Amino acid sequence: MGRRFACVVVGGLLSASPASAADDALARARQLYNQRQFEAAIQAAEAARALPASTDAADLIAARAYLERFRDTAVPGDLVSARDRLRRLSPERFGPRERTEFLVGLGETLYFDNAFGAAAAVFDSLLRTNDLLGGPAREQVVDWWAASVDHDMRPRPEIDRQMAYQKMRARLEDELALHPGSAAAAYWLAAAARGQGDLQAAWDAAEAGWARATLAEDRGARLRGDLDRLVTEAIVPERARVLAQPADNLRDEWERFKARWSR
Repeated sequence: MGRRFACVVVGGLLSASPASAADDALARARQLYNQRQFEAAIQAAEAARALPASTDAADLIAARAYLERFRDTAVPGDLVSARDRLRRLSPERFGPRERTEFLVGLGETLYFDNAFGAAAAVFDSLLRTNDLLGGPAREQVVDWWAASVDHDMRPRPEIDRQMAYQKMRARLEDELALHPGSAAAAYWLAAAARGQGDLQAAWDAAEAGWARATLAEDRGARLRGDLDRLVTEAIVPERARVLAQPADNLRDEWERFKARWSR
């Protein structure tokens, strides 16, 4: 069972920077992207592309805008356009921030192409080595990485799934130790334990995530909704079968726990 991943916008990386005269169109395209005006951002990026010094950066902004539009509409042409722009630009010319933006866009495109293992590898490299990912941007990449691993593992043999989910849990525990307010890590820790078949650990992680949810940026509103669906639709039925208990008993237990830790 996945998180409401398709609705997540990976934003915040394309932040406007001080612009020279040659960068005015790029600054405008970035601003429109950050305002979620993706069609206008694409048009501004195409205008910026006419300036030789801005060609690659303009393609990057357009690619990211096409990806966000694809997330909203699922129109295949937007994914093709994003891939074409990522493929034709020259990332070796980028500075550290634009390289990060490029890798995020590359990972997203691989994910949407159903190349989940490759997407996970790209996002993993960002989380391990990138100091530019902070706050909401890092949170989004954690979400992308975990979802990519989860999708990649579903059709694999049980032994591979066990190993991958165990590594995933260890990484998420480290993420929570460094970033206690990470809603993505809290959710995926419970989901990974459930994916591994460790239903008691999944239950415990869901309770811990619910209790610590107020550390999240939105005070846990989205995290609690996601955890509630995970518990009631997946963990409860599976745990009830293992424990040979009525599912309603576990649902009641979950509701009592939520009531004790809700405001």
